[in-house]
Amino acid sequence: MTGSAGGQRPGGDRSGDEGRTLVIVPTYNERENLPRLVPRILAQSGSLDVLVVDDASPDGTGEVADSLGRAHPGRVYAIHREGKGGLGPAYLKGFRWALARPYRRICEMDADLSHPPEKLPALIRVVSGQKADFAVGSRYVGGKATVVNWPVGRLLISRFGTVYARIITGLPVSDATGGFNVFDRRVLEALELDRIESTGYTFQIELKLRAWRKGFRLAEVPIVFTERDSGTSKMSKRIVLEAVWKVWKLRALDVLGRL
Repeated sequence: MTGSAGGQRPGGDRSGDEGRTLVIVPTYNERENLPRLVPRILAQSGSLDVLVVDDASPDGTGEVADSLGRAHPGRVYAIHREGKGGLGPAYLKGFRWALARPYRRICEMDADLSHPPEKLPALIRVVSGQKADFAVGSRYVGGKATVVNWPVGRLLISRFGTVYARIITGLPVSDATGGFNVFDRRVLEALELDRIESTGYTFQIELKLRAWRKGFRLAEVPIVFTERDSGTSKMSKRIVLEAVWKVWKLRALDVLGRL
């Protein structure tokens, strides 16, 4: 199933079922990784669906997503954007798609296999069991880094980024920049998605900060983060520099009560 998927209820004819979770996977040139990732997600639970949001990948990732949709009708969907518009806008597109349907929980997940699908049930249990309103798959619980095959420079940037964000914003989370998160739909409904500005590295910080400032409870679930073994990282100096000043803007908005 591709495009907007019309007005269908998630999961085909499972009418009235509001206990499902949608996993949103933004993609750009992930042709090799997507067919490896999607079956692993679906294998975790029959109540999981996948939405691929592809930014017109020149390597044909969008066509792969369509093929997976045909192979898993009613469980895998695809949205095709016209160009590379950034991580934040891709997720916002996916959030709106999910909220137009009766999904109970919405998950963010990278396409590069760095986030372990096997941790999805643990993240979902935290939210569905009402221990928290959103759950963060954290690489840094307890102050220890659980990452595999990352170069030291990348690890330092990530660690500095999350500590930097915590100090400036006060966000009480060990992995502020992490992109493996599960939200109860009430959180996203309350966030006024049109007001979220961040497009890159800072998007995950802004999303968590806005949710926390709205009074929603967060919890962290330890994960092991594994560096991609196929494809190219989307991290760049521009994205890192944007995060440096953007965090201060978030702090200013928070102080002004405008988050």
